[in-house]
Amino acid sequence: MFKTKVIAVVGATASGKTAYAVSLAQEIGGEIISADSRLVYEGFDIGTAKPTLEERHGIKHYLIDIVEPEVDYSAGLWVKDAQNAIDEIVSKGKTPIIAGGTGLYFRLLLENYKMPDVKPDKNFRSELEKMTFEELKQRLEKSDKAAADTIFDNDKKKLIRYIEIVEKSGLTLEEARNKSAQCPYEVEWIGLNFPREELYDRINKRVDLMIEQGLIDETKNLLKKHGRIPNLVDTIGYREIIKYLDGEYDLQMACEILKQNSRRYAKRQLTWFRANENIKWNVYPDKI
Repeated sequence: MFKTKVIAVVGATASGKTAYAVSLAQEIGGEIISADSRLVYEGFDIGTAKPTLEERHGIKHYLIDIVEPEVDYSAGLWVKDAQNAIDEIVSKGKTPIIAGGTGLYFRLLLENYKMPDVKPDKNFRSELEKMTFEELKQRLEKSDKAAADTIFDNDKKKLIRYIEIVEKSGLTLEEARNKSAQCPYEVEWIGLNFPREELYDRINKRVDLMIEQGLIDETKNLLKKHGRIPNLVDTIGYREIIKYLDGEYDLQMACEILKQNSRRYAKRQLTWFRANENIKWNVYPDKI
């Protein structure tokens, strides 16, 4: 059976995935599908290190700036949109390159895991919203500690969805996401990484650059336009600057906490991707 060839470029934040993917696309005649859960949102630019048009070097990118921040854009929606993008790229005779750091997106699209068959329940979610992050995490720990251990950074939205899946399906999260049919794609996995201290230095410099580029003003503008919506206040980068604007942190503290949270996020990303034995890791990518 013929399978469509796709290339997956994965790695932690600040590991150079975008630059690598662009260079690769130029070399082999490819187009890029973003696998980042925050790049889909319009206006989330500096805080997400969204590649500028200049940085894209004329290579078409898919699934960037496709919805307003108020939209609850799920992993299931992303998979459908990514499948459509793959079909479009292949129809042009080009190679799909999927690049990003949202591990769940890759798992659902390319590792033949299935979406949990649990539909959103607004009333159920509304009741959970009244609980604190700590109360919600304790609730999930009672039924699925492994799932609870994957939740960090006060991500109530993800926590509520996990509780909804576990309690309504009667399964653990891993069981609900168990592998289904064979993956329809032939996947070449490329993992980008650096030694830890070098990666952390790249992350720290990226945060400093974000501040220089206007992250504070961008955050102010997003708050003015959208208010304190979950997708804004729960996103690393904006969350810390909002606390600075609220007077909870001074700017130096906000930057240090943002760097710390970004480093922790990078560690979790690498833990996720290292579970995939098919990824070929390149410690010093030669295209960045």
